[in-house]
This record gives sequence, C-alpha cells and structure tokens, in this order.
Amino acid sequence: MTATEPVGTAPHAETVIAADAPQPAPGATPPRTPLIARAAAELVGTAALVAIVVGSGIQATELTQDVALQLLANSTATVFGLGVLITLLGPVSGAHFNPAVTLAEWWNARRGGAGVTAREVAVYVPSQIVGAIAGAILADAMFGEPLVEWSTHDRSAGNLLLGEVVATAGLILLIFGLARTDRLRFAPVAVASYIGAAYWFTSSTSFANPAVTIGRAFTDTFAGIAPASVPAFIAMQLLGAVAGLALVAVIFLRGRTATGTPAA
Repeated sequence: MTATEPVGTAPHAETVIAADAPQPAPGATPPRTPLIARAAAELVGTAALVAIVVGSGIQATELTQDVALQLLANSTATVFGLGVLITLLGPVSGAHFNPAVTLAEWWNARRGGAGVTAREVAVYVPSQIVGAIAGAILADAMFGEPLVEWSTHDRSAGNLLLGEVVATAGLILLIFGLARTDRLRFAPVAVASYIGAAYWFTSSTSFANPAVTIGRAFTDTFAGIAPASVPAFIAMQLLGAVAGLALVAVIFLRGRTATGTPAA
C-alpha cells in the first residue's frame, strides 16, 4: 500500500528515478524486491495483524465485562497495529495482508493498470492464510488459551453478511481511490483509520479479509468466528471487493483527451 524509495543513490539521481519510475498501485509489488521476501512480509504481516486482533480481544475480555469497552480496546489496538504494519512492510510487499486486496490488484493488472501477476497471487494468498492461522495460534499461546480451538461464535446472520460486503467494498474503494489520486503516502493512516471506524459502523465489526476470517476460526475467543460461518463471510467479502472496484471505476473515472486516449 506504500511506494518504495530507491536506496544507495545520490540525492539528484534519486529524485530523477523517483520521478521517472512508475508508481505502484495500492499494495502493488515494489521493484527489485525478491518474491520470497514479499511472501515472507505477507506471512509475517498477516500473522502479526491476526495476533493483534485476537490477542487484544482476549486481553480486553480479561480486563472488563463491558462489551463496548472490549470492542473499543480491540479496535484501538487494531488501528495502531495495522498502521505500523503497513508503514513497515508496505515498501517490501505492498502490505496487502488480505486476499481480497491481492485479487483486486490482480484484476487491476489485467485491465492494464499496476498490480500483481497470477504467479504472485499464487504466492501471496497462501502466505496470507498461513500467516493468519499462525497469528491466531500465537495469540492463544501468549494468553494460555488452547492453541487450536474452533470458535463457537456464530456469525451467519444476514445483517452480518451485509456488513462484510459494505466493509470490504469501502476498503477497496479507499485503497484504490488513494492510488488513483496519487495519495498512497497516506495509506497507513487512512487504511488503519477506516478499519477502526468500520469496527463500529458495520454490524460484522469489519473482518473485510478472507485470510483473517480463516485465521479467526482457529480461536474460541472474543474475536473468533465459527467455521460454519466462514464460507459465507468470505463470499460476501469477495462480493464487496467487486463492488469496491466498480465504485472506483465510476467515482474515479478517468477523462479522455481530444485524441480519445485516457487522460493522465
């Protein structure tokens, strides 16, 4: 979600390179970064994100019985943690941490924009899923919970599924909107702030992430989701990603020059 800056060059050369080099779209893979390093960044970043979500949820339930305070603690930790992770790992992998974002990037590349290849998708998505599961197990281990215990938190209600469509559509609209308006430098703050807000304005508390959804099924704690609820959540998240891309296409419609070519 963040652009990279070349290192090891003179200031003037660095300015020229930065001006001439194509800028990555939201989460697009920065140049000259080995795929194995990007995969590691996606795995570690997603693991850390899920550990933050699950761990702060466990901590909150141990400190208070007030559900509103529990959600406030959970969302606050997620906002700060996600912002830090995007800032740290964005220059390496683009800080997707989310198969919906990765697939949207792939679609954007197929349409002639910046994004990821099918090969990169095949590496990113499994890394994100493995990272999410590892993050949930790590959080459970830190708080003395069973390392793997399927969640019993049913989230199959229709209003929750609608919440996931809305949350994911908004996330995709935000990320790609920042890219279209050349404001990706604000991604760490903007994306983290959006997720924090969506915790409260969506009925589902804004999972908005298939990998995180899978990982949270492995913990029967505050942030968990019953395995039976996972397929529908993921389906709604992917639907939300499609809706988000459609909104980007309409809202950030590029004009055309007199010759009929897309305007810059």
